[in-house]
Amino acid sequence: MSVRVAILGQGLVATHFEVGLERFKAGEIGAHGVPLADSILPYKPEDIDVVVAYDVDEKKIGRNAYEVARDLLDDGREIPRTLKDIDVRMGIHMETLKGTPFKAKGLDDEMNVEEAVDTLIDEWRSRRVDVVVNVITTEHGEPLGTAEAFREAVAGGGANLSASHIYAYALAEYSTRHGSAAFVNAIPTPLANDDGVLELYGQNRAVVFGDDGATGATPLTADLLEHMAERNRKVGFIVQFNIGGNTDFLALTLPEKNAMKELTKSSIVDDILGYDAPHYIKPTGYLKPLGDKKFVAMHMDYLSFNGARDELYVFARINDSPALAGLLVDLVRLAKVAVIKGQWGTIYPVNAFYMKRPGPPGYRSIAKNVGYELLKRWVSGDIVDLTEFHGTPFVESSS
Repeated sequence: MSVRVAILGQGLVATHFEVGLERFKAGEIGAHGVPLADSILPYKPEDIDVVVAYDVDEKKIGRNAYEVARDLLDDGREIPRTLKDIDVRMGIHMETLKGTPFKAKGLDDEMNVEEAVDTLIDEWRSRRVDVVVNVITTEHGEPLGTAEAFREAVAGGGANLSASHIYAYALAEYSTRHGSAAFVNAIPTPLANDDGVLELYGQNRAVVFGDDGATGATPLTADLLEHMAERNRKVGFIVQFNIGGNTDFLALTLPEKNAMKELTKSSIVDDILGYDAPHYIKPTGYLKPLGDKKFVAMHMDYLSFNGARDELYVFARINDSPALAGLLVDLVRLAKVAVIKGQWGTIYPVNAFYMKRPGPPGYRSIAKNVGYELLKRWVSGDIVDLTEFHGTPFVESSS
């Protein structure tokens, strides 16, 4: 058995994912950073095969993952030569890299959007893709609301759609034509939080996880907020920010893209505490010398018994891309499991643990330790009552 994966965005996250998997298969590293590495899943990390990658950076298109990895990684270890089998093909642009210093082109620059979708579907079919993973640079995207609006937007040329929307639409169509598949949305574009995407995926028997993989400071902040809530400590304010030097932080210097990331990061406060404590939670800057190892700072003020006021400070340097890559090792396997279970649309117990803004719409962000317990129950096949996380029960369709 294998899980055949297509990667969208051949940057640092994709490279760490691919290199790490090959080093794991060769016995060079352990599965540290993979939460369910030892879980009883029908698929193991070594069952994952990356079969194709996509990018819109002209310096990467037409090369292979081995060549790109040699340019991006400098950790003193040999790049696995098996990555030469992963072609980096031209992806969807939709001006994703607009405002960045990269020369970009995409399928949508050479043909209309519907033709680009057909091209992707044909390539995925020839490679028997099971799961598509979205780790492109942060972009701006808005919810579509209905499946019909989604179809009409694509048919109309996709003028107001993001690259993620086009990829997600292609996966839905691929599922209809060639068998059910899954889409893992590890960036902030609202897909699992869009009723239109979920309606389309339900109709086309496809799965989407999202939105925005939770790594670094965000899951730590969520767990600390849960700690405060459980002990009935009144949070006065929270400050949390990141500064990094990779491509994604560079893209976040553009206001419309930074707003997408801020939305997914800051939604946790009211969801966990039950009140909206004053907060500043956002990526705040780009400094190239920091590279992929971002600087994280947090300051939390809270009220304890008898009016005592306490403060918590956290400072960290976190390797950004490997942290997300480790989560993807789980997410692609869980995506294939969801397809096997026939649970179309999105799966809250998965999203609640792995995502900053877990879909579907209306469901709360929760502490990751709470999400982990939900995840384990879903993996075990237990019926999970999610009423407390939403106003009405969440029904997972099996048909």
